[in-house]
Amino acid sequence: MSETPSLPSLYLPHGGGPCFFMEWTRGPADTWDNTKTWLENLLADEAIKPKAILIVSAHWESEVIRVTSASNPPLVYDYYGFPPHTYELTWPAPGDPALAAKIVSLLGDTGIPCELEDERGFDHGVFVPMKVINPDADIPTVVLSLRSDLDAGFHLDVGAALAGLRDEGVLIIGSGNSYHNFEGFGGRGLEDSQVFTRWLGETLSLEADQRREKLANWFDAPKARECHPREEHLLPLMVAAGASGEAGHEIFSDEVMGILAAGYRFGT
Repeated sequence: MSETPSLPSLYLPHGGGPCFFMEWTRGPADTWDNTKTWLENLLADEAIKPKAILIVSAHWESEVIRVTSASNPPLVYDYYGFPPHTYELTWPAPGDPALAAKIVSLLGDTGIPCELEDERGFDHGVFVPMKVINPDADIPTVVLSLRSDLDAGFHLDVGAALAGLRDEGVLIIGSGNSYHNFEGFGGRGLEDSQVFTRWLGETLSLEADQRREKLANWFDAPKARECHPREEHLLPLMVAAGASGEAGHEIFSDEVMGILAAGYRFGT
């Protein structure tokens, strides 16, 4: 019997609200076309055939790390001011209570408290991109929260504690955005996003120890705070990076809403 190859871990830009499922009127109509096409083909790679998916969402913070444990999680329509039909979107992927329990155990073994959450469902940082990535909604999915102190080093450690899941067919995805500053959208933040994205690419390609040190101190990077006044959309990247000792590399980039957004992959 051949061994199951270790899955990569990923970091993806999840768009703006329910952007992939509406007529976009806040800019050119084709604003999100490139991102959508990339997401549609993400699982076409033969190296990515997950038995389950663990997503770290930029849109869920808690004092203690929590993980969804419901068998049939609901959707959380946590966006505002969009067309009525976007509040009727469905994505009925099953949860995975056994995987959620294992995550609690793995984190606990390294001294990181984690609690099960049996009521919360999939927020838009999860179901919006996943409805594009896996429209059949047939892969069990659980969601991990960020710890509300937003400490980068801690979230790198969370990823490291969960790295072994990749050997068991679990695809670890960080869902956020490499640039998240509303004041910069529309072109004002383009140069800042280019500078910070270049730093990210260089940093993620380093050996694991060097990479960890730089990511833990990401706020010292050029244009860091201009791109992330608050880092919740960057921290899912820390979990994805921490879950792999292999180099990361850019697998997607696009100028969207006047800034540069990028996605990354760790592992082959």
